[in-house]
Amino acid sequence: MRLRLPIFFSLLAIAIVSTFLSSLSLRASDSPNVILIITDDQGYGDLSSHGNPVLKTPHMDRFREGAVRFTDFHVAPMCSPTRGQLLTGIDAMLNGCTAVCEGRSMMRSDLPTMANFFARSGYATGHFGKWHLGDSYPHRPQDRGFQETLHHRAWGITSLADHWDNQTDPYFDPMLSHNGVDKRYEGYCTEIFFDETMSWIDKQADQSQPFFAYLATNTPHVPNIVEDAYSDPYEGSYEGKTKPAKFYGMIANLDENLGKLEAFLEDRGLKENTILIYLTDNGTQSTDAMRIFNYGMRDRKTSVYEGGHRVPLLVRWPEGKLAHGGDIGELTQVQDLLPTLIDLCGLKNETEIAFDGLSLAGLLKGTATQLPDRMLMVQYQSSGSPWDPALVMWDQWRLLKPKQGRRPQDPNATLELYHLGRDPGQTKDVATDHPQIVNAMKQRYEEWYAEAKKLFDLPRWITIGNEAANPMILYAQDWVGDYCDNPRGLSQSSAFGYWNVIVDQPGEYEIELYRWPKESGKSLTAGWPERGDLGDSARPIAAAGLTVAGTRQKAKARPNETHVSFRARLPAGRTQLETTFYDADGEALSSAIYVHVRRL
Repeated sequence: MRLRLPIFFSLLAIAIVSTFLSSLSLRASDSPNVILIITDDQGYGDLSSHGNPVLKTPHMDRFREGAVRFTDFHVAPMCSPTRGQLLTGIDAMLNGCTAVCEGRSMMRSDLPTMANFFARSGYATGHFGKWHLGDSYPHRPQDRGFQETLHHRAWGITSLADHWDNQTDPYFDPMLSHNGVDKRYEGYCTEIFFDETMSWIDKQADQSQPFFAYLATNTPHVPNIVEDAYSDPYEGSYEGKTKPAKFYGMIANLDENLGKLEAFLEDRGLKENTILIYLTDNGTQSTDAMRIFNYGMRDRKTSVYEGGHRVPLLVRWPEGKLAHGGDIGELTQVQDLLPTLIDLCGLKNETEIAFDGLSLAGLLKGTATQLPDRMLMVQYQSSGSPWDPALVMWDQWRLLKPKQGRRPQDPNATLELYHLGRDPGQTKDVATDHPQIVNAMKQRYEEWYAEAKKLFDLPRWITIGNEAANPMILYAQDWVGDYCDNPRGLSQSSAFGYWNVIVDQPGEYEIELYRWPKESGKSLTAGWPERGDLGDSARPIAAAGLTVAGTRQKAKARPNETHVSFRARLPAGRTQLETTFYDADGEALSSAIYVHVRRL
């Protein structure tokens, strides 16, 4: 008997939908979910399970007990370079992100990120918390593979690029950027990021959608702010050393939120097939914490000594049958995580990019006991000069030149060599005792540097006039120029820089130059009396200048106005956008801290 066409097509539609739902269900069960938590400025010694005699982190300890534990895992000594390496699998010098500002906190836009790999493989991708890899198109998280993002700008709440309202009551009820739109959220920042992550995961689980959640907290970074209930237990001193109460309190709050996340995963039936990763972005930020307990390591955040870059890495995936509850002592690095997740999750990898990291999947599953012999490189900061500063790691050997503040590295400074097996505190430089080791590690560094410097020298471009971001704001921390990314730099307004920009479409552009955030309503000459601790912040701005695409304009700044506005007809292509504020005598005072650009 022949089916009538309407019935036939109805049955066909049902079959197609059934097949689709079946494949979706299969994909959801076969593809592990991933939650990657990276905290800000929590050192290796800032967990009670690592031996800290003061700090209590019961939820972190419980998670650590059942996870695979990497005990010789390394990142960059500073946040942005670590994050760039994590998301690209490529060394900081090669991916372009080597510092926290001065135009060096942005990765090369041609590189796919971890989020791109997950999105191309059918995952929902969400980012919650810190980004610090560029705040203008195409460097924002929503431009780099994340379908959902909730974050503050720049290094943290109260940074120069952050919303002005957050200066009033930092870390509580903040204004945050949700998919590019600023919105106020109620509560404490860490709790907001965890709660919003869980809310987003809940929606993905309802749709049987595998997900990648990147939860990057802005705590325990400064400013050290947390409710007294978390910090009061840490007031006072320990063996004559001041306890960092607010710093420890922020970690205690983090620990509590990790416990809430664990309970949520259990309740939703997501724990078994979720890869949960916990790491930190560099050594401890707290000198007091370092003095109380630093796991015997030398120094802290920003240092190429061990305390600056050795951090915890904990991985759990019950359904994946990993080697849970065991330690892995192989020398590993944050660049290893992307190739590892590609292997564990079966992500599509159609690129020809050579990762600097290696997959740790074999170590995690217990099918391998060691990695190939390799030397790992660490170099960050903005100069890009040889050994400024830099570190080579080879098994237990560490060859390094420490940083020298803001001064360029002395090319004549001697290299230091340490063997951690015999000297974990790096107290004795043994370079003169092992010239062959020094020469081998130095030679490998020089080979690596010769290639890395070529990519380091490539400019990172910000695109203006694109439909995805029009209008758009340029921020001082992303310019090429002076260090300027915090309240002091904003208050002083004495720094200079320019932006490398790509004009996406030719046309008429409105370009507005601000000294203060637009939402502050402050005039160009106004001070910041509420922050008298930063010094006199009033500036005698009388005029402003703009140079872009071969045109130069200058205009007076009228009394009490918040900005100076220009119109410019720009051709498509690459150029530099440079601004200047002047006093009444024509002396240059600074560049504009914020530039609003709109293609008309």
